[in-house]
Amino acid sequence: QVQLVESGGGSVQAGGSLRLSCAASGYTVSSACMAWFRQAPGKEREGVASVGSHGGTSYADSVKGRFTISTDNAKNTLYLQMNSLKPEDTATYYCAAARWGWFLTASLTDSKYTYWGQGTQVTVSS
Repeated sequence: QVQLVESGGGSVQAGGSLRLSCAASGYTVSSACMAWFRQAPGKEREGVASVGSHGGTSYADSVKGRFTISTDNAKNTLYLQMNSLKPEDTATYYCAAARWGWFLTASLTDSKYTYWGQGTQVTVSS
């Protein structure tokens, strides 16, 4: 059974940093694309960052240059380093993973993802 467990969310002031982690069990990171999505109250879920099985990455324009997605295969964990946070980054952040071997290239299309974590809240105050 695949489980994705996010951690690292919290409350920070604008300009601050957070690192989100997504620990995978029953799933090998880098076996397919993985991603971070976020959803703010009253808004649709949006893709933030994705990493493909061979390390290629894709970012939403709104986070380019501020967020970095990465994996640690030894720890079987996905990360999202978030710097220069803005109030508009406030949302619940979700980790997602594609089915093993199905989608290997980084993608921000949520329909490609089969497995989802429970989410972690990020709140950025001005």
